[in-house]
Amino acid sequence: MNFRRIENAPDSKIALVRVDFNVPMADGKVTDDTRLRAALPTIRALQAKGCKIALLAHFDRPKGKRVPEMSLKPVVEPLAKLLGAPVAFADDCVGEAAKTAITSALAGGVILLENTRYHTGEEKNDPALAAEMAKLGDFYVNDAFSAAHRAHASTEGVAHVLPAYAGKQMERELDALEAALGKPKRPVLGIVGGAKVSTKLDLLQNLIAKLDRLAIGGGMANTFLYAQGHDIGGSLAEKDMADTARAIIAAAAGKCELLLPVDVVAASEVKPGAAARTCGLDAVGADEKILDAGPETVKRLIAAMDQSATLIWNGPLGVFEVPPFDKATVEAAKYAAARAKVGKLIAVAGGGDTVAALNYAGVASDMTFVSTAGGAFLEWMEGKQLPGVEALK
Repeated sequence: MNFRRIENAPDSKIALVRVDFNVPMADGKVTDDTRLRAALPTIRALQAKGCKIALLAHFDRPKGKRVPEMSLKPVVEPLAKLLGAPVAFADDCVGEAAKTAITSALAGGVILLENTRYHTGEEKNDPALAAEMAKLGDFYVNDAFSAAHRAHASTEGVAHVLPAYAGKQMERELDALEAALGKPKRPVLGIVGGAKVSTKLDLLQNLIAKLDRLAIGGGMANTFLYAQGHDIGGSLAEKDMADTARAIIAAAAGKCELLLPVDVVAASEVKPGAAARTCGLDAVGADEKILDAGPETVKRLIAAMDQSATLIWNGPLGVFEVPPFDKATVEAAKYAAARAKVGKLIAVAGGGDTVAALNYAGVASDMTFVSTAGGAFLEWMEGKQLPGVEALK
């Protein structure tokens, strides 16, 4: 994909950098610094160019008001610790407070600006607010792919006022997604799980046009099995989506091989250590629920991985949070990660439940790329244009 990268940005200037610092907090303390760590390569690359770095970020949903509990000030100390250098803080993301903090900084200095969502114009993508933000820097860097599906003043508006570049984390994300869906090595296998067909309709319709094989798991698979006439007992399913499921099956015919479960794990209750059994598709009891894919289904999925060069994964295969219904997701994740680790598979995964499942399986670090972007990752997979990305082209 053709977008501007930091290497092409000017030296010894003021970089206005949009980051994702919407971090988990408890009692005014950051409890997980993953998103702070993700910004470090961009900050260091800009420091190496002798730039001052002014960081724009949102936190929570103050809805245009100054809510003290939603200040970004608690981020200063943990960020400074990670950088091994002081981080200045400005009480606003526009105006004199921000300008003074930036002017006072030395080359390579980092300034964290206050919550962009303290301004009503942020989420409205107000051109006046974007222009005020733009006055603070010489060029703009977007390193927040997770917010790139939102057309806000700090994610899209500023990029039309200043020369705009992709940050290192954004670059990694875009390069990985291009490798998975844009110009992938074929054959390409997709795994889509999760609860509902209705929330992933655009995704499924986009993927059957782009993939060679598509495996469907989780509660979504139950809807497809029901649509095919199987008795799914008391399983979670969207029975009103049966016609849609049949239409997707018909649309995939001859283009994309659909891999639906061939056996399932069923139980009468969803609780840790519940009595569960593996059975065929037409042997689910009236009082039972399908809660995981069966071993034969996993074998087919593993065989499909062996025949694929690229894997893109969104959503678990079962109720992985509740053992024993974690087996299919964990087994498939471990196999994908093992192939990715030895370079036999480009494995790209994303979405909140998917990241949690890969971490649960202990294999997230072995995948080729794991996106933590949630909504933006899903919209990308749906084939939608992301405003924050389009502005970087």
